[in-house]
Amino acid sequence: MIALTLRELRLAATGGNALLPLIFFLLVATLFPFAVGPDAPLLARTGGGALWMAALLAALLPVDRLVEPDRASGVLDQLGVRGIGEESIAVAKLAGHWLSFGPPLMLAAIPAAALMKLPADVFSRLELGLLVGTPGLAALTLMVSALTAGLRGTGALAGLLMLPLAVPILIFGAGLIERGAETGAIKLLAAISLLLVAAAPFAAGAAIRARRD
Repeated sequence: MIALTLRELRLAATGGNALLPLIFFLLVATLFPFAVGPDAPLLARTGGGALWMAALLAALLPVDRLVEPDRASGVLDQLGVRGIGEESIAVAKLAGHWLSFGPPLMLAAIPAAALMKLPADVFSRLELGLLVGTPGLAALTLMVSALTAGLRGTGALAGLLMLPLAVPILIFGAGLIERGAETGAIKLLAAISLLLVAAAPFAAGAAIRARRD
């Protein structure tokens, strides 16, 4: 399992792919103040939600390379011959995907919050929300990647599938930023993220198995 996870991290770093989510995230943080204007209170109210949208889209960027390259090259078949189950492969891909974008995204949120003029308390809630919510986004990306592997127009189709499913994470992530933990948003965000992480290996494993058959 560790070897498979490390392989996913190496693949994510190949060709600078690991930098794309961070670059996209920081571009959103840089351009959003130009669209909204220099009004600091307005930026503080809306910036957190914009960063959550950027995190969602950053998680979606590698959707076409999580499963399809391994399926097309026969790597999944070779792992199956070695007795490695599809669910175990999915767990390794989930861990590798989150490690490649989740913690770096939390680091990138530091300059992004400064560009958005977020207060310190809002920034701390943003970081807490990203820590809890990004595993759920990674799980959604993996499931969508497995379901769309081998299909044409994977990127557009993946977006259509993932964006509606990610709405609860965005709602409670933004709610945590706006009103804090007293609303229970952190508990609901954690529950949804945990549910997605628990379901992703089975859903993605079943999709991989179906593609193989």
